[in-house]
Amino acid sequence: MNTSEFHAAVAEATGLPKTDAKQVLDAAFDIIRGTMSNGDEVSIAGFGKFKVKENAARIARNPATGAQVKVAAKKVAKFKPALALAEALN
Repeated sequence: MNTSEFHAAVAEATGLPKTDAKQVLDAAFDIIRGTMSNGDEVSIAGFGKFKVKENAARIARNPATGAQVKVAAKKVAKFKPALALAEALN
């Protein structure tokens, strides 16, 4: 499912026009993105948690040449599904 299909599915499920559904979803994603960019966690009951994890800088090895390469520290997005979502998938 791509973004436009997702907007259409939400519009159909809620009875909203597609443009309104798109605005609502875009706003929700912007809020999640903004909250996570501040380092905070977003928890949606029955769905899961979006968290920010900080990976420390490290030394890695290039598998082709064997040379050591510095990998910079970075923040990554992590998602942990809620029990209800995990059970729905299995």
